[in-house]
Amino acid sequence: MTMQKIVLASNNAGKIREFRHLLAPLGLEIIPQGELNVPECDEPFGTFIENALQKARHASRITGLPALADDSGICVHALGGAPGVYSARFASGPGEQKSDARNNEKLLAELAGQTDRSAYYYAALVLVRSEHDPQPLIADGICAGTIIDAPRGTNGFGYDPLFLLPQYGRTVAEISADEKAAISHRGRALRALVDKLKETQL
Repeated sequence: MTMQKIVLASNNAGKIREFRHLLAPLGLEIIPQGELNVPECDEPFGTFIENALQKARHASRITGLPALADDSGICVHALGGAPGVYSARFASGPGEQKSDARNNEKLLAELAGQTDRSAYYYAALVLVRSEHDPQPLIADGICAGTIIDAPRGTNGFGYDPLFLLPQYGRTVAEISADEKAAISHRGRALRALVDKLKETQL
């Protein structure tokens, strides 16, 4: 593996912590794009993979470094898969600051009276060696759970306080970072990506 530094195409503090935690064993230096003055990238597409690819190419173009991007969100069956790719800005209008608290409030309001509370987290990861990499490495992961009626826990971010894991009887915000890395959508996607990195010896 020749890559030593990778720009992470995200300014989300929670995601930055997770990626550094998961990639630390590989000895890769993860540099958040904000530290390299990379502006936020538009996410105009209707699929997670297309948005992740857009963000990775954008960060690589500006920095000249390999870039890793994820696009992830929560998909709720009773809402037809929403909020999906709009998870981070579910409750935000144009120009408004994103807010986890408002997103959670809106999700609960949308689910009021629904008996089916099943949902899943989905993450798509894209790693490009350069802006025009013809063969990006792509991996994804899913974590299934249930939406509860009130937030519990303080360890997570996003919808984690509402996302109950049946196998733990706790929300994602109530489990440890190591437990989350083992079962989360992002952890599963990243392990699949790491396997591809090892196979290609990049």
